[in-house]
Amino acid sequence: MTTRRERRVFTSEFKQQMVNLYQSGKPKSEIIREYDLTPSALTKWIKQADTAGSFKAKDNLTPEEKELIALRKRNKQLEMENDILYPKGT
Repeated sequence: MTTRRERRVFTSEFKQQMVNLYQSGKPKSEIIREYDLTPSALTKWIKQADTAGSFKAKDNLTPEEKELIALRKRNKQLEMENDILYPKGT
């Protein structure tokens, strides 16, 4: 039976240090073992650093994801305006 690992939170500085280690030639396997990381986490950080230069989720959205968020926000605003102009039950 495997025990589930407690979710850890890493600072942007720590993530950048791990990316720097990888970019300076240290193998992923050594970084993962030495710092007790998951392979997927390190891979994700490397990708984020390469694409957006940021570890924040909002900075790593695709243009389509950004558009969808904006459209949902606009839709919610229009629904609220509609409710004010045309209240239900009248």
